[in-house]
Amino acid sequence: MAENKQKNCEHCKTGRTKKRSEEEKRMLINRLNRAIGQLNGIKRMLEEDAYCADILIQASASTAAINSFSKILISSHLKSCVKNDIRNGSEESLDEFLTILGKMLK
Repeated sequence: MAENKQKNCEHCKTGRTKKRSEEEKRMLINRLNRAIGQLNGIKRMLEEDAYCADILIQASASTAAINSFSKILISSHLKSCVKNDIRNGSEESLDEFLTILGKMLK
């Protein structure tokens, strides 16, 4: 069974959670809501037999919304968890981030 390690980040609670500011939560949720709306739009377009190019434009917009969400989360993670971990003499969260980045760039 995998052990749930506690991070050294001052912004993180025990285990694998993170306390986020209300502003950060609001920005992330707004971007997710935008992506969800666009995905629902794509589904509706398919159900209504919309033209392929129109669906692709909407798919591109939903990808951009997810990318925007990811940029905010990456920035926050680097400025808090990774930065604090390195200051405390550990590179665990940096190594973890690099692994995640490799998966994101596939």
